[in-house]
Amino acid sequence: MNRIALVAAVAVVAVLAAAGPFLSGYALAVVYQTLVYLALAYGWNIISGYAGYFSFGQITFFGIGAYVTALSVTNAHLDWRLGALLGGLVSMALALPIGAIMLRLRGPFFSLGMLGLAQTVRVLISSSEAMGGGTGIYLPVSVNPLVVYEWTLGVAAFAFAVTVAIDRSAFGLRLRALREDQQVAGTLGVDVTGAKIRAFLISALIPGLLGGGYAMYLTLVEPVSAFSTRLELQSIVMTVFGGIGTVWGPLVGGIVMSQISEALWARFPQAYLMIFGGLLVLFLIVLPRGVVPAIADRLKKRGGPRSFTPQAAPAARETVA
Repeated sequence: MNRIALVAAVAVVAVLAAAGPFLSGYALAVVYQTLVYLALAYGWNIISGYAGYFSFGQITFFGIGAYVTALSVTNAHLDWRLGALLGGLVSMALALPIGAIMLRLRGPFFSLGMLGLAQTVRVLISSSEAMGGGTGIYLPVSVNPLVVYEWTLGVAAFAFAVTVAIDRSAFGLRLRALREDQQVAGTLGVDVTGAKIRAFLISALIPGLLGGGYAMYLTLVEPVSAFSTRLELQSIVMTVFGGIGTVWGPLVGGIVMSQISEALWARFPQAYLMIFGGLLVLFLIVLPRGVVPAIADRLKKRGGPRSFTPQAAPAARETVA
C-alpha cells in the first residue's frame, strides 16, 4: 500500500471521529453498524483470507467478548471499556486451545467445525442461569452511544492497521504460503502450526474487542444478538464481495454492501433479503475474485500503480474447497 493510500485512510478515521458528535441519531446508527461490519470483516479476513481457513464461527469470539463485558460491568462494576478490553483478551486466550484443536481440520471440515462451535457455545450460554439464560443480561442505559461509536471506530482502525502490517510483513507471506499449500510451505521452512495459530489468535481478538461495545450499544447481551449468524454471514459476504485476502477488500465490500443493504431494507422491508441475495450472486458471477482484485488487474493492464495490486486469495469457492 502506497503512502498516499495510508494517509487517506488516516484522514478518513479522523473525519469519522470528528463527525461523530454532529451526526443525527439515525446517521450515527448507520455509520456505527457499518463500522461493526468492517471490523468483523477484517478480523475474519485474517484467518480466512490470508491463512485460507474459511471460518463460519468467528462470531463465537464476538459473543464471548460481549458476555465478558456484561459480567464485568454488572458483577465487578468495571468501566465498560475495561470490560471490553478484557473481553478481547479473554477471547484471544480461549482461541489458543480452540485453535490448537480446530486448525487440525481443513476445508469444509474446519468451516463446519467452527459453525458447530458457535452454536454449541450459544446453547450452553442459553441454558446457564449465571449468564442470564435466554433472557440475557441487561446493562446500564447511561452509556452515551457516541462513546460506543468511538470505541468501535478505534477497533475498526486497529483491525485495518493490523491487516496492513500483516500484508506487508514476512508473517503475511507465510500465511499466503499456507493458503496456497501447507505441505509445500512446511518444506520451505514455514512454521505451519505457529503461523496459523497466530493468525487465529489475532482474528479472535478483533471480534472480542468489538463484542463489548455492541453489548453496551444495545444495553442488553443475549444469545441471539451476541452470536448472531446474520452478523457473521453479512461480514463474510462483504469481504468476499470486496476481495478476500486483501487490505482494501473488507473496506470496499463493507461500505458498498452495507449501504446497499440499508437502502434495500428501507424501500423493500419484506423482500430486501431476496433482492440482496440476488445482487450478491450477480456480483460474484461478474467479479468472482471481488471488486478490489478486479480493479487491481485493470490498473495493472493499464500500467497503473503496482502498490495497489493485492495478493488476493483465489475465488471464494476455491478457498472453501
